[in-house]
Amino acid sequence: MEFVHRFVAGTVPLTILLLHGSGGDETDLLPIGKSLVPGAALLSPRGNVLEHGVRRFFPFPGPNGFDHVEVAARVHELADWLVEAGARYGVEASRLYALGYSNGANMAAGLMLLRPGLVAGACLLRARLAVRADQLPELGGAPVLISAGQSDAIIPAADTELLARTLGDAGAKVDFVMQNAGHDLTPADFSLVKQWFDKAISFQRSG
Repeated sequence: MEFVHRFVAGTVPLTILLLHGSGGDETDLLPIGKSLVPGAALLSPRGNVLEHGVRRFFPFPGPNGFDHVEVAARVHELADWLVEAGARYGVEASRLYALGYSNGANMAAGLMLLRPGLVAGACLLRARLAVRADQLPELGGAPVLISAGQSDAIIPAADTELLARTLGDAGAKVDFVMQNAGHDLTPADFSLVKQWFDKAISFQRSG
């Protein structure tokens, strides 16, 4: 399935997969990506799920939690498109890093757990575990930054901690930060993301 998307070519050896939160679209994170990681190529798809006028990558959890079968299907849908988009734009998986917020961050984590190797690492802002992996992949030290809000009314801290443990158990190198914030992002989040991507660019250049 095709995804409405934006692609911005870059000048540094890194591409950022931008995955918006609930109610966003393919333009939401472009200014953030350009500001925090100058020169990086940007690939920003729009979620294909529309619920009550709200755009998402997969449906919002119901009273019984996430529909894990539905979420997995949406993860594979995006993953298949990423393979095609990578070929179209010349994006190497080893140089592709996800930056996701909320629903988009959950999708990025799902990509790492269900389709390992498609992204080299991920920056997950206000995320939780939304997929079930029958067998954890071997992520081989892939870098992951998780930034949570201690007063987040949408995602309990325990849910984010479970995600961090799961990715760590799968072999990712997880940096977990608890911000003095709610679900909305703060300047501290943006500063943290910039530092994290600066390290990723330095690693790519040294490699």
